Amino acid sequence: MAAAAAEQLLPCGGHGGRWALPLRPPLCLACAVETLSDGSSSLVRKKHVLSRLHDALAWQALPVVQLLAPDERVCVHLIGTLFGLLHTVEDSGSMDLFIEVLVQLVVELKSEHYLRCILDESQKELCKAGTMRGNLPTFTLLGKLADAIPGFADILVVEHSNLVDHLLMGLTYPNEGIKAAVCYMYGKLYSSPLGTEQLSAHFEEKLCGLFLNTLGRAQTRELQVNCLGLLKELLKTDHFVSILMNNSKTEESENPDFLEGENPLPLVLKKLLLTRDEMLQAASSHCVAAVLVHSPSRYAPAFIRADVPEFLFECLSCNSERLIWSVYCCLLLLTEERLFFSKCHTVYGIESLVRSLQDVLQLNNVELHKQGLLLFTEILKRQPVEIKLFTNRGVCVEAIDVLMETMNCPVLEVVVEAVRAVAAFLRKDHLNSPPVPYEELQKLLEAVLKRCADLSPPQSRKRHAGDLLFSVSQSHPANRNLSRVPQRQGQFLLNTLESFRNACRLAVEFQSDPMAQENAFTAPNSKSKDTLSNFSEFLLRICDSLCIPMVMDCLERAVSPSVMEVFISTLNTLFTVVPNMRNKFSKKLASSSFIRLTLELKARFCSVQSNPALNQACSSFLCSLCLSLYSDTEKERTSSQEEQEMSELLQKGLPQLNYTVAESLLLLAETPEPFSLDQSLCSHQHCFILLLYFAYTLGDRFVPEAELFLAIRNFLLSAQDHGDCPPPYILRATLYLLAVCQDKGKALDLRSLCTIRRILDNLPDLSLVYVHCPLLLKFFLRYPELMGRFGHQVLQLWFSWGDCKQTEIEEAGFGVSDQLNTANPLLPILKSNSSILLILLDLVCSSSVEVAWKVLMTLKTFLERNEDVLVCDLLRSQFLQILQQLLVESSSASLQANRNLPVLLSLLFLVQLRSKGVRELDSTDFKLLHQVSNLCGKCRPRDTDLLQPSLNFLYWSLHQTTPCSQQRAVAVLLSNVSLLELLQKVLEHTWLRSPPSEPAYLSSEDALLCSGWLLVASLLLYQHRYNTEVHQTLSLDLTKVLNAVIFRKKKPILLLVSIMQFLRAVLRQNFSSSLLVIVGQNTAQGATQPQPSSLQDAALHPLAMQQVFLLVVSLQNLLVHVQLQKDLLLSQAVVACLETLVEYLYVKNQDVALHVASQPWHRFLLFTLLNGGQKSFLQPEVLRLMALFLRYQSSNIISQKEISQILQEAAEANLAELPEATSHALHLFLCQIQSSHCQVEPVQSGTIQTLLKRLPGQRSTWVKHQDIVCLGSVAVSLSHIGD
Repeated sequence: MAAAAAEQLLPCGGHGGRWALPLRPPLCLACAVETLSDGSSSLVRKKHVLSRLHDALAWQALPVVQLLAPDERVCVHLIGTLFGLLHTVEDSGSMDLFIEVLVQLVVELKSEHYLRCILDESQKELCKAGTMRGNLPTFTLLGKLADAIPGFADILVVEHSNLVDHLLMGLTYPNEGIKAAVCYMYGKLYSSPLGTEQLSAHFEEKLCGLFLNTLGRAQTRELQVNCLGLLKELLKTDHFVSILMNNSKTEESENPDFLEGENPLPLVLKKLLLTRDEMLQAASSHCVAAVLVHSPSRYAPAFIRADVPEFLFECLSCNSERLIWSVYCCLLLLTEERLFFSKCHTVYGIESLVRSLQDVLQLNNVELHKQGLLLFTEILKRQPVEIKLFTNRGVCVEAIDVLMETMNCPVLEVVVEAVRAVAAFLRKDHLNSPPVPYEELQKLLEAVLKRCADLSPPQSRKRHAGDLLFSVSQSHPANRNLSRVPQRQGQFLLNTLESFRNACRLAVEFQSDPMAQENAFTAPNSKSKDTLSNFSEFLLRICDSLCIPMVMDCLERAVSPSVMEVFISTLNTLFTVVPNMRNKFSKKLASSSFIRLTLELKARFCSVQSNPALNQACSSFLCSLCLSLYSDTEKERTSSQEEQEMSELLQKGLPQLNYTVAESLLLLAETPEPFSLDQSLCSHQHCFILLLYFAYTLGDRFVPEAELFLAIRNFLLSAQDHGDCPPPYILRATLYLLAVCQDKGKALDLRSLCTIRRILDNLPDLSLVYVHCPLLLKFFLRYPELMGRFGHQVLQLWFSWGDCKQTEIEEAGFGVSDQLNTANPLLPILKSNSSILLILLDLVCSSSVEVAWKVLMTLKTFLERNEDVLVCDLLRSQFLQILQQLLVESSSASLQANRNLPVLLSLLFLVQLRSKGVRELDSTDFKLLHQVSNLCGKCRPRDTDLLQPSLNFLYWSLHQTTPCSQQRAVAVLLSNVSLLELLQKVLEHTWLRSPPSEPAYLSSEDALLCSGWLLVASLLLYQHRYNTEVHQTLSLDLTKVLNAVIFRKKKPILLLVSIMQFLRAVLRQNFSSSLLVIVGQNTAQGATQPQPSSLQDAALHPLAMQQVFLLVVSLQNLLVHVQLQKDLLLSQAVVACLETLVEYLYVKNQDVALHVASQPWHRFLLFTLLNGGQKSFLQPEVLRLMALFLRYQSSNIISQKEISQILQEAAEANLAELPEATSHALHLFLCQIQSSHCQVEPVQSGTIQTLLKRLPGQRSTWVKHQDIVCLGSVAVSLSHIGD
C-alpha cells in the first residue's frame, strides 16, 4: 500500500521542477507539504512523506531551506501542520519521527520567529489538553528543541514562563514517561545561567519537594537517568544544593509515602547506589561528589549518617572504571569530615579499597591509579589514632603488597602518590595488630628507597657531606634550588624521606610496646626474623647503604631546605632506633662531615629567621649527635650534671648559631661588653667549640688547623681578660683543639701559657679537662711551664685511663707484644725528653697498682726499643727504692699477689742487660742483689712470674762482673739459706714435670727450671773457685741427673743445656763440692752408700761405667740432632760436656778415658757432622772435637790428613769474618796441636804460627763484652756455656 502511494507522488507535474529535491527517487517538496496538510491522507502516507523529508533535511538540508525560507507563510504552515500531526499519533516511533523532523526544520531555518510559533502552539496545546498524557509530545518536543538550540531555554523562561507551571504539573502526573520528559526539560532549563536565575524561586517554592519525591519513586531507568541529569545541573549551584540538603518535611503530611528522613537526598542517592546498574551508581556517586564539593564539612554528615559511604565502598567491587573513579572522588571528599572516621566507615571499607587498588593497578589508567592512591593516603593520614584501621593482619599485609606493586609502576606520578601512601601507612596505630609484619615492611622500605635511588644518576666519586654542600653553594646560582631537578623527582625524594622518617619513628614507638617486641606466634625453640630488633637494625643499615648516599647524590645537584629538613630529622630519630648502636652511628656521621654539613645548612638557609623547621631539625640533630658522642668519648666521666649542662647549652645556643665557619672563627675572638647580661655571645662560642671538638675527635678537620689554633688561643685570652672561666667541658674541648692543632700552629707564647696555667690552677681536679689523647699528652709535656706544674697529674691520668689497659698482654719473658710497642705513644715523647722518666718512676711509688704496672710496662718497652738512651744508673737507684718499699710494706702472700713486682723485676734485669761489658758492682747493685735474693726466698716454686726475672738478675750478677765483685756476689747468695732452699725445690720439680706435646716448646715452668739449673751450676763453679763459705747445702740424685740427659723424653733443648751445664760443674769438682751432696737413686736417709760392682766403677765413683757409656752415646746423638736443628748453643754445651767428662775420666782412670776418647763411633760422628750443610772443618763443634781427640791421642779418630785439611782450609779462609765461636774453637785446636807434640811438617808448623798470629787475643777478649742473651725468658751466658 505504501509503495502504491509512493508511485502516485511521482512524478509531479503540477508544481514545477524547482520544488523537486535531489533524492533517489526525487521528492517534490510542495507535494510533501500538501500531503501532510491533507486531512484525507492516511497516516501511513504521511509517515512515508515525513520519512523522505527527514532524509532530505538530514542529507540535503540546503535545498530544503532554500525552497522554504523565502516564503514565511509556507514555513509557518508546515511547522503548524507538523505540530498538529504530532499530537495525533499514538505510537512512540511516529511521535519521535515527527519531533525529529520538526526540530530539524526549525534548526535549519535558524529563525527565532519559528521558535516562538512553536512555543505559542505549545502554550495553546498545554492549555486545551484534556489529559496530562496528551502533553507528552509537547514536553518531549520542548526538551528536544532546548537540546538542539542553545538559546531556546532562555526564550522559554523569559517569554513563556507560564509553560514552567505546566512542567511542574507534569511531575505530579503518575506517568513516568511524562515525568521523564518534564525532568529532561527542567534539566535543560537549569543548565542555562539565565534559567537558573529566573527559576530559582520556582525551584525553592515549588519544584524541590516534587523533584525529590519523583527521584525517590522513580522506577524506570529513563526517569532515573533524567532525574539524575536534572540533579546534576541543580548541584552546580550552591543555592540549590543548600535547598536540596535542607529540604523539610512539608510534603510528608500530604504524601504519606514520601521518603523518610530530614534530608531525603542522601537516602535517594543511597537507594540508587543499591541498584545493579553501574551507570546509575556512577551518576549517583557523581551527584554525591557534586554536593560535597560545595562544602564537605556542611553536607558530608548527612551522607555519613545515611550510611552512603558504606554503599560507596561496596561499589568498588565493580569493573567500571567510571564508577570506580566517581566513588574514589566521593570518598576522598568524605575524608575531610571527621564523622566519616568516627562512624568507622573506613574500618568497614578499607578491605574493599585495598582490593579495589589491587584490581585497578592491573588497568592501564594512570589517573585512576593516582586517584585511588590519593584516597588511600588520605584515609591513612586522617584515620583517628584511637580507631584501629586494620583490624585484620591479612588486610594490612595486602595493603603492603599493593604499595610494593606500585613501586614497579613506570609512571613517576603514580609512584609519587604511592610513596605518600607509604608515609601515611607507617603509623603505629595502623600496624599494632600483633604480629607486626616487620619483614614485609623491610621489603617495602627497601623497594621505596631503591626506586628513589634509581632516579638519581650515579656520581663519579664519593665525597664527604660537607664537601658536597660546599660545592653546591659555590656553584652557579641556578643550582641553588630544585629548578634543575624535575619537580616530580624532587617531590618523590621528599616523600621517600618522609616514609623513611615515619618508619624510624614507628620503630621508636614500638620500643615501649611489649607486644611489638617479638613475634608472639613464633615457636618456643625457634628464632623469628619478624622482630623489632631486626627491623631497627635494618633501618640503620639501609640508611647507611641507601638513604644517605641517595641524599648525598642529590646534594651534588641541588639543595632543597624541605628535603634536608626531613633528612636531618630522620637522622636525629635514628639515634634512638637502635640504642646499642647509637654511639657507632654517631661516630660514623661525625667522621663523614655531617657536623660541617649541618652547620652550612643552617648558615645558608636559616639566617634571618628563615626556614624555622630546618633550623630546628638541624639544631636537634647536632644536639643529639654531640650528646651521643659525649656519652661515648667520656665514658670515664659519668657526670650527669655536666651532661645536663651541656644539653641545656646546646638546646639554647644551637638554634641561634647560624653563621658560616669563617664568621664563627671570628666570633671566638670577640669579647663581651663589660657588665653585659647578654650571654648569647658566650653561648655561641661554647656551642661552636663543642662542635669543633666532636668533629675533630672523629677526624673531620673542616677548619684549617693553623686558623683554629689561633682562634682558640684568642678565645682563652679573651675569657681570661674578661674574668670568665668556661665550664670544664669547654676547657676540655679547647685544650684538645689546641693540642690537635699544635703541630700546624706556632708555639704558644708566655702570655698564653700563663693564661692556660691560671685557668687550670682554678680547677679542683685536672681530670675534669683531661682527654685521653696522645696529642694532649704531648702538648702538656712539650712546654716546661705546663709539664712542671701538671706533668705528674697528666701522666697519672694517662696511665689511669681505661683505654690504656694492658692487662691482656702476655709477659713471655722480656718480649713485649707488638700491640704495646705500637700503641704506646708515650715512647717517642720519652726519647725526646728523658727527664719525664723521673715523673714516671715517681708514679710507680705513688700510684695505684694498676697505674704502676702500666708505667713499668712502658719503661720496659722504652728500654727495649731505645738502647742508646743512658738512664741505667738513674733507674737502678729508683728501682732499689721501689723494691725496698714493696718488700717492707708487703707480706709473702701479698708479694705473690702483686702483679707489678714481676714487671719491676723484669725491668730491673733489663736495665742490667743494658750495661755494656763487664763492670764492677757498686753498693746499689749489692743492695739490689740482697733484696732480690731475699725476695726469692719468700717465693714458692710455682711463682714463676716472680722467680724468673729474679733468677735472671742473680745469674747476671754472677757472670757480668769482675772477679772481685763476683766473689762478693757469691758470698751474698750462699749466705741466703732461704734462697738455697728454694733452688733445691726448683731443681726437684725437674723430675715431677710432665713432658709437653711439643718438645721445642718452653713453658714458664720449664724456663724457671732452666734458670734454676744454670744458677746452681754457676754457684757450684764460683763457690769452688773462691772457696766461699756455705751455710746450706743442696742435695741431688746423680742418677736422675744423668737419666735426664740420657733419656731426654721430649725435654726442651734449653733445659738439656742447663742440666748439662750443672753436670759439667760437678764433673769439674769431681763430685766433691761443699755446696752439693750427691745421693744415689735408692739411698734413703741414714742408709749407707751402695758399693761399686767392679774396680772400674770404684775408680769412677760415683759414676758407673755403664752410665759413662750411655752418657757418651747420648751426647753423640745430641750432636747429630744439632746438625739437623742448627742449634749452636746445644752444640757448644754438648761438646763442652763431652770435654769435661773425658777430663774427669782421665783423672779417675786414664785407661777408661783413653778408651772412651778412641771409640770408633767418634770418627763416624765427625763424618756425620762434616756431611751436613756446611761440609767444612771450620765448624766450632768439629774443631773442638778435633782438639779433644788430639789431646787424648786418639789417632784412630783423627789422622794427619784431617789435620792438614783443617790447616789448609784455615789458611785459605778470611779469619776476620769467622764467627766468634768458630774463631775461638780454631784457636784451641791450633794450640792443642802445638801442645800435643804432633808430628807435623815444617810448613804446617809455620802455617800454625801464622794462623795464631792472625787470631790474636781470642781468649782474652772472650768475656769482656756483654754475652748475656735471653732465650725465651731465660738469661744465658754464652761464655758460661761455651767455655
